[in-house]
Amino acid sequence: MHVIFDVLHLYYLPQYLPVYHELKRHQCHVEFVFYHSIHDSIIKNIVTQEQLTAHWVDEQNQATDYYLEKKADWVIFANAYPHLEKVHRVSKSVQLGHGIGPKSSYYTKSNTPTTVRFVEGAYRTARFNEMYPNDTFVDVGFAKLDPIINGEDVGFDLASLGLDSNKPTLAYAPTFYPSSIECFPKNWPKEFSYYNILIKPHYFSVSKEKYHKQQKLLNHWASFENVYLAKIEDYSLIPFMASADILISDASSALFEFAALNKPVIWCDFLKLRWSYRGIFGYRFKKRMDQDYGEYADIAVHAKKYSQVKALVASHYQKPEQLETERLAFSEKLAGKLDGKASERITAYLLSH
Repeated sequence: MHVIFDVLHLYYLPQYLPVYHELKRHQCHVEFVFYHSIHDSIIKNIVTQEQLTAHWVDEQNQATDYYLEKKADWVIFANAYPHLEKVHRVSKSVQLGHGIGPKSSYYTKSNTPTTVRFVEGAYRTARFNEMYPNDTFVDVGFAKLDPIINGEDVGFDLASLGLDSNKPTLAYAPTFYPSSIECFPKNWPKEFSYYNILIKPHYFSVSKEKYHKQQKLLNHWASFENVYLAKIEDYSLIPFMASADILISDASSALFEFAALNKPVIWCDFLKLRWSYRGIFGYRFKKRMDQDYGEYADIAVHAKKYSQVKALVASHYQKPEQLETERLAFSEKLAGKLDGKASERITAYLLSH
């Protein structure tokens, strides 16, 4: 069987790689299509490290031409793709999403249907079937977490990052918009000197010029001795989640992925909103979020302002069993079966269809 993964953005890779390894175990021919950007050298290093077969394109029209030429059995996308009609002349297609967060776009990405979309859990599969009754959705779970659940050695060597392995480790994983980054004080790592701090912003926060103000803050925080700031090549959240005892986040997929591992999360309700999302335009923010956004809120303890964060971190680090029942219930709803076998189920489906 011949399978191609479409890697429009580097941060799709952590969801793809467990499936890739499972496909290789079944002697499948697997390729990755990467898109040229200012980070080509970083991606080429990752390709070498992961021993991937890579093909490079400039944009999606070129990628489509390649798919038409190769005629693979399956082409796997992480997002909606504008040229599916052409791809479907020669190959079947998959949508394999990279995150399980609360954004409404999670559902609208299926407006243009792939041959099959792999989904995390019975609840979301049922919602998709109701919204798109003529399309195919298969509940497989969330492949990205398979390496951690299966006990693979995927965490950081904290000492090699210049951190103290005897300290508890706190991860801060904000999204790019709407984000809590601008609402954190300039010197907040000093207030958390008792912890190692792993900062893992969204890929866009560190790679796009548009977010230069966020980058300035992030780089300042990186100067503190108890902080490790993710580099561009740290494209995967997996080592951060595996290494951290507790997470601070906002409306990010990271929040739900970490909670799915039954680890405590502090959810920041204080966000920097553009003027076009405030006041009478507040409906735009609501529209951006899933209809279940309010219900998902119970998966974590909430900080309504920064001044509450430190005490909440201390409380939930010392008693991580707080909210465990809620975490486990919502994790099943958001991520499906967490048995480390999602990539096996995906591969089995691809091989049998």
